[in-house]
Amino acid sequence: MATSYKNIPPIATSPLNGFAQPVTALSFDPVSDILWTGLDSGTVTAYFGTHGIRGPSFRVGGNLAVKKITSGDNNVQALGEASEGLGSWMKGGVNKWFYRPDVNIVTFSNTPSSSNIMAVSLANLEMAFLSPINGACIRKVPTTSVLTQLELSHSMLLSGSSDGYLRVHDPRTGMGRSGGTENFVKAHARSIQGIQTTGNFVFSIGMGERPVKHSRPFPDPLVKVYDLRTMRPLPPIPFSAGPAFIHAIPKKTSSLVVISNQGLINVVDASNPSASNEFYQLDIPTYITSTSISPTAAYVAFGDAEGTVHLLSQADNNIPFNGFEGQPVPWADTAAPSPDIEWTKSTPLNSVGMPYFDTQLLSAWPSNLSSKAVSYSPPQNIPSQILASMKFNENIAYATLPKELRGRRNMTNAEPRKGVGRFRSGKTMEEPGHDSSSYDSPGFGHGDGEVPRRYRRVEIEYSKFGVEDFDFGFYNKTEFSGLETHILNSYTNSVVQVMHYIWPIRQLAKAHITDNCPREHCLLCELGFISRMLEDARGTNCQASNFCKTVGVLAQASNAIEIIDYGREASEIDYLQKIQIFHRFLVDHLSSEGNSFSNNPSLLPSSTQSTQAASPVTQLLGIDGQNFVTCSVCKGIREKPLLTHVVDLVYPKKPMTNEQASPNFSNILRSSLFRQVTHKAVCPLCKHFSTFVSRRSTSSQQLPPILAVNASVYNDETFSFWQDSRGSTFLQPRVSLCGQIGGVDDTEEVVYEIRALVARICGKDSKSHLVAIVKVPEAEEIGMSSPWFLFNDFVVTNISQEEALSFPDKWKFPAIVYLERVDSRSTLNFSDLTYDLDSSILSRDTSIAINRDPALIKHEFLHPDELPKPGTLVAIDAEFVLMEQEETEFRSDGTKKVLRPARFSLARVSVLRGNGPREGVPFIDDHIHTSEIIVDYLTEFSGIKFGDLDPLHSKYTLTPLKLVYKKLRLLVDSGCIFIGHGLSKDFRIINIYVPPEQVIDTVDLYFLKARQRRLSLRFLSWYILGEHIQTDTHDSIEDARSALRLYNAYHEFEAQGIFDQKLDEIYKEGRQFGFKPPILLDAPETGENSSPIPPHRLAQNNGTDPIGFVQG
Repeated sequence: MATSYKNIPPIATSPLNGFAQPVTALSFDPVSDILWTGLDSGTVTAYFGTHGIRGPSFRVGGNLAVKKITSGDNNVQALGEASEGLGSWMKGGVNKWFYRPDVNIVTFSNTPSSSNIMAVSLANLEMAFLSPINGACIRKVPTTSVLTQLELSHSMLLSGSSDGYLRVHDPRTGMGRSGGTENFVKAHARSIQGIQTTGNFVFSIGMGERPVKHSRPFPDPLVKVYDLRTMRPLPPIPFSAGPAFIHAIPKKTSSLVVISNQGLINVVDASNPSASNEFYQLDIPTYITSTSISPTAAYVAFGDAEGTVHLLSQADNNIPFNGFEGQPVPWADTAAPSPDIEWTKSTPLNSVGMPYFDTQLLSAWPSNLSSKAVSYSPPQNIPSQILASMKFNENIAYATLPKELRGRRNMTNAEPRKGVGRFRSGKTMEEPGHDSSSYDSPGFGHGDGEVPRRYRRVEIEYSKFGVEDFDFGFYNKTEFSGLETHILNSYTNSVVQVMHYIWPIRQLAKAHITDNCPREHCLLCELGFISRMLEDARGTNCQASNFCKTVGVLAQASNAIEIIDYGREASEIDYLQKIQIFHRFLVDHLSSEGNSFSNNPSLLPSSTQSTQAASPVTQLLGIDGQNFVTCSVCKGIREKPLLTHVVDLVYPKKPMTNEQASPNFSNILRSSLFRQVTHKAVCPLCKHFSTFVSRRSTSSQQLPPILAVNASVYNDETFSFWQDSRGSTFLQPRVSLCGQIGGVDDTEEVVYEIRALVARICGKDSKSHLVAIVKVPEAEEIGMSSPWFLFNDFVVTNISQEEALSFPDKWKFPAIVYLERVDSRSTLNFSDLTYDLDSSILSRDTSIAINRDPALIKHEFLHPDELPKPGTLVAIDAEFVLMEQEETEFRSDGTKKVLRPARFSLARVSVLRGNGPREGVPFIDDHIHTSEIIVDYLTEFSGIKFGDLDPLHSKYTLTPLKLVYKKLRLLVDSGCIFIGHGLSKDFRIINIYVPPEQVIDTVDLYFLKARQRRLSLRFLSWYILGEHIQTDTHDSIEDARSALRLYNAYHEFEAQGIFDQKLDEIYKEGRQFGFKPPILLDAPETGENSSPIPPHRLAQNNGTDPIGFVQG
């Protein structure tokens, strides 16, 4: 047998539905030539020999990954992530027993041949001891923390816990080994990820912790080593690649195999650190997910995320995995055949047989163990005075307590709340001359001590009229729109504002939405949509709900960033770290998504760019160059291309004396760009494990038009660079930079201008939040005295340049800085970009439904001569489904306060022709596909049922939300005039801004301000048109057509000069019916529904109608 390992052909596992499954667990059989594999689908499969012949297979329960496998002489134990319990199987695949406790199982121990127990760690801080023969629980002992690793030998049980401790237990009792403090040792700062024992050595790997507040755990680069007899620490084993798995080498008392996720393998001898180590590197396209070593150490197996088991072997010939000809290969057990019964009318049922039960059935439950009925006295009757005045509000009854029933109670006088004009509905009740709609009014905000008023956290309040009643104009008197906060991931608002006001990025995003982007979830598309909305809104509040929804979908898919729900975030959440992680995530996605242009436009001069244009976002933000890597042993130099989009600032040590000047922002930015980075690896030239030094080489001309910088300020020491000192600011309006080629400074200097900042604001007694500080291009064009604006979510304020660049105290921390190259403004070429949407999208089918029913297609596409033009009338209506329930707080007086409004999602939209020969014919009738969980389909109000929004089951025209949004965006850009009923709420949920001059809302046409009541579409259709709509469910085509006919009726009333008289009549007679159509009655002679005729229709039928009636 050879002494070093070599690669042998890998084993490919079976795919699931054509897709490879990650190999999540591995175990070599001790007595057979078998490698047991656990897959991500919850299946355990045996593979025979190095050729990987597939053998028996069984499931561990559930559809989640296999967590751990151990194999013994006659059976296999396995545990799955699906919390279906721990099981033992015969090697042919027949289950012997299952252990299913009431709580989740974290892990279990191996079972040595000389042991008659196995240990199991439970999530409720307990450790159970089982019989490996039948799985019966022998005893349970409490633990101080969750045990993540268990290793059992004949004389002791070793555990590793989530708090980083290694503990030694007596396997007979489960308690600590006698001997005092040698029972345990703190091995790692966080959870232990792996333990191994061999001889008198204990090896462990785990998670470390950086000395930064609220930092995430990271893999500890040291393999800790301890003396098993005394738990005394020995010199650790460094492994800079990050140890992910460790295995003690059998039959060697001090040797260990250390493996990284990237496939780097190190074989070390803990008793002889000076001995040369063995290094191996697997050639894998992905990462390692599981490992195992054979009983003779002749083979090492590595499972990866693409379903392949890689093998390293010391054997010169093809010897079995277990090293000898052991037990015969087991094959899948076959079930005993069922008895053959000739079934006749006289065949007794007891010949079928019954399953065997080893415990008494519930039907034989003894009567003496049955619980006896407990009687309680009836509740006290509610007094009749309360019943007489009781009112109901959403199934909750309330009433005022009568005076005769009142007793002595503790009372407190509450000061009246000062009105700040936050609700539009409250303005009409204010005293004349009292102006409370000023942002700078003295009563605004709460006392926060040090944080200026305009920077403080603001929250949306909700009245009984919903969020639409909130007076956003009170907080923004500018022409630049803010963004609302009450949605998931709204902490990204600040970065959205920065991206919008960086003019080149805005142009790219707006051009991208005109391209045929194939992605259903695309951040660059959503950024383009919201940029168009912010441009059109001109100071009206907007919300980035579609953008934030896409962020959540992509974040959940890649598990790259943390999703934060506004109002539910932890009080100690570190927004500085969160927003910088999101910033890098966003820029990387924008760069990859920008490649979906049919032909990437060339934005830079041809002299600075290769023949094939890169992604447009990369052209703007990409820092191109070469990375020179030098080996410290052989001095060999390797050159690699290097491209980054975001610069993380790295700060020098603070000068010890005041005589040494602190570096300025330009120096720190330049040193961060061209800093030296050292790492250790095997040199491909000299084959030594050595230290490498890498340095970027980028000329001044290669510096990008826009620099995106993460400030990386996480403590007081780094903030001290930014804090204002002696009346000067760390940031200056302009920054000079020069490139570096081969370690030598480039003679050419480049000037950058600071365009935007993201800062974290945190007072002493308030939650932290993020703001954007932006130099607005539109403000520069109109010549404002200061083009700098503060975007504190929906609070927008004009500030001075000095305030924008200032960091006076710790309430304002920098997070992100954007700089624009001054000389790039005249050189960037956007002439190849187009900003007009393709109007043919209204004339082609965009459905993704697989089983669409042609009989349910109710719309007809626009002909080329029908494409919209400015002034084209269209009728629109939309239906929605509920994604999140409203959260309310009920008070003692029966009133309620909305804590969080319900969240809806667009489910169907219908758009009809508003004029012309085909008036009233729909040309858009799309159901909208959503990948989110729907809480309530609201079928009674929307007509949407389960399956209607699923591409596999929907019988309707099903379209992705982005395509529907493009259609509506095209109609808005074309100058169409939208007719509908209650459109403001519809457009708000759709998340599109339509200029007021392009909206005709029948809810406003048929409205008297003096009555303060708006009329429903159902009532108006009955009263004006004589039609009953929305009888069973809502139909968006029917509702849009009714709104269009009401609009036509309005014009006919106006032409006759009787509209005001007609409106008074509607309100007068509507009061008699409670502003609701009468209930439909069945007409027995016709079998159809009939309804009472509106009074004015009776007058018309008698020929006495002085007003007339518009026929539908």
